[in-house]
Amino acid sequence: MRWQRLMTVHLLAAGMVAVASGAAWAQQAAPVKLDPSTMAKRGSVDSRYLSFNVEMVEVTGGRFWKPYSSTATEAPPPASSGNGQQQVGMDPNRFQYRPPIDLANPRLRRLAQALSPSYVRVSGSWANSTYFQDDDRPALQQPPAGFRGVLTRAEWKGVIDFSNALGSPIVTSVATSQGTRDASGAWTPAQAQAVFDFTKSSGGKIAASEYMNEPTFATIAGAPAGYSAADFGRDAKLFAAFLRKELPGAIYLGPGSVGEGISLGPPGSGMPQLIATSDMMQATGPIFDAFSYHFYGTRSHRCGGTMTAEQALSAEWLDRTDTVEAFYAKLRDQYLPGKPMWLTETGEAACGGDPFAAQFADTFRFLNQLGTLAQRGVQVVMRNTLASSDYGLLDEHTFEPRPDYWAAVLWKRTMGTVVLDPGQSGDPNVRIYAHCMKGFTGGVTVLALNTDRASTKTIQIPAAANRFTLSAASLTSTQVRLNGRVLQISSDGSLPEPKLGGEVVTAGAVSLPPASITFLTIPSARNESCNAAD
Repeated sequence: MRWQRLMTVHLLAAGMVAVASGAAWAQQAAPVKLDPSTMAKRGSVDSRYLSFNVEMVEVTGGRFWKPYSSTATEAPPPASSGNGQQQVGMDPNRFQYRPPIDLANPRLRRLAQALSPSYVRVSGSWANSTYFQDDDRPALQQPPAGFRGVLTRAEWKGVIDFSNALGSPIVTSVATSQGTRDASGAWTPAQAQAVFDFTKSSGGKIAASEYMNEPTFATIAGAPAGYSAADFGRDAKLFAAFLRKELPGAIYLGPGSVGEGISLGPPGSGMPQLIATSDMMQATGPIFDAFSYHFYGTRSHRCGGTMTAEQALSAEWLDRTDTVEAFYAKLRDQYLPGKPMWLTETGEAACGGDPFAAQFADTFRFLNQLGTLAQRGVQVVMRNTLASSDYGLLDEHTFEPRPDYWAAVLWKRTMGTVVLDPGQSGDPNVRIYAHCMKGFTGGVTVLALNTDRASTKTIQIPAAANRFTLSAASLTSTQVRLNGRVLQISSDGSLPEPKLGGEVVTAGAVSLPPASITFLTIPSARNESCNAAD
């Protein structure tokens, strides 16, 4: 890649001159010493480790989480959108109609391409009750009985074309609402068959599928009243047989649980009744190829949450990722021993995210999550969403990148698939992760988060590196700086390549400014675990 070649030239030239701005930062008395050459291999992740979601309701158009910034009076949606298509039992004021997303938009595609290689997951709670209209006529004015929204061939073809343009295979789930069931209440495959057949005939690729989105909260998205773990076990087995026959190469992900491991709200706070994952796994047996789960650290303010940007750098908040992963890893070990884990949906907070999900404050959670889950062996992390509501990587109206988007680009460009053990920093406010460097044999990338809002920290490196430091004027800023310069895209969605090239630092002390995130790429690390370049 051109940016990699420029980086190499930059490192080998100019006598390895230190960055002037780095020299101006105050130094820490006892720096954290790193030796990238001896960092042991901890494991590896999927080449599409960092991926993203496009919600089914974005594809069809419908009522999704209303942005906090929205003050406009909502226009009446078209009848074919499924006016009632929102989560069951929730305040309708939390939602706002959106027309279908334009996945052919060149700006959107260019920005999504910068996150390749990836999977594109099209699912969400709305997918559970979406009817696939398997003809080329205009969308039905009302969904058939037992469904709450309509997906047309043209809309799904847009997903296929988007997937193929990016080289990003599709991950999905199927309709599971009352309209898919026979007289006994069992799931039937007619709708899934129509989607899979159309996908194959249109040149699309479904790499993996869950049966149902978030079965732990099955009834909020259209499952029959009283739906139980036993019902899920019966239906998940039916889908397993269907998937093996129709898409023999696809990965069967399950169960797709959410809402366990930490409390998302006290009893009586509006949380739906939960079906325990342990009960579902007992009912299914070991039918899944990989254990999938979803993670949100809290509920957003829309749904009664109280999380604030001021808490976003706290250890308690950042460590919730590990707490929930440990909860589900224990269940994986019990019911699917040896199978990989996929985090198929995650964001700052459930119910569309808090306002600070679109601000620099959330970038610490996002990158800490990627770093720690890679160390813990999770194979894929799918961000919700690419471009919708407050937790989207991009603004849904302008496709303007938010701080987390820039963090995702740097991760993609610098972090390879081999995960290394950097050792302990010795400072609770400094979190360090390391991978083999993407594109360089023997190279190592170090990711360092300084969560101290008042103090500069220092790390010691034994070789020259290229530095990429993310910072902002404040935690609540929607603009992010890379090595002191604000990052902005061009009108067509092109990235500012010169600004993304990094800055050279020499061997020795490297300062980490307060409330900042730094990637250090060290191509001359000579780590034997990194001899096969990603």
